[in-house]
Amino acid sequence: MSKLTKNQKLALEKIEAGKSYTLAEAAEKVKEITFTKFDSSLDIDVRLGVDPRKANQMVRGVVTLPHGTGKQVKVLVLCNPDAEAAAIAAGADYVGLDEYIDKIKGGWTDVDVIITQPAIMGKIGALGRVLGPRGLMPNPKSGTVTNDVAKAVEEVKKGKIDFKVDKNGIVHSSIGKVSFTSEQMKENAREFINTLIKLKPATAKGTYIKSIYLSSTMSPGVKVDAKTIDD
Repeated sequence: MSKLTKNQKLALEKIEAGKSYTLAEAAEKVKEITFTKFDSSLDIDVRLGVDPRKANQMVRGVVTLPHGTGKQVKVLVLCNPDAEAAAIAAGADYVGLDEYIDKIKGGWTDVDVIITQPAIMGKIGALGRVLGPRGLMPNPKSGTVTNDVAKAVEEVKKGKIDFKVDKNGIVHSSIGKVSFTSEQMKENAREFINTLIKLKPATAKGTYIKSIYLSSTMSPGVKVDAKTIDD
């Protein structure tokens, strides 16, 4: 087992063992225990009381964070020529079709989000092996397959993210930066958690939100008391 660094030890000393913090306290604590020289991401991990192996308990959705992600999101729009101007005006970083499909087939995936039109999906299906493992495959449920590509670009640029529960029943996502104020961090986390609550499957029994942790890049997790989300 690797030894803890000085900063890791210091961070752990600042977290009270076994304590669940209010959401506001957790946001402040994450800022306090982050020692990276770069602007760390604010991450959230929520363990849900669902069985992802059952189709009727799969939790997947989208959320627009009040304060964005703090990240410059690179967006590729694969569309017909008549939609290109609107996509560019909305702020898309790359716009086109066949030339980008060929680039992706060659291994190029230097983007964060790909948006396309329903009529184009037939051409994009063959890219699944490249895009799927990287989480880049457009999907109607996440709003990345739409006829209004300009609106989709604007939403992504403003902080719209999609998420999905993993095979262990955990939803993990980056929801901001540690350079945000603790209030901004709290509000982004609250919006994310409340969105999860709205998506609770009717077939999920027992406790739905089992645990919530906030952390930053390379920091330990800070446990959040789920009862304090709306405080």
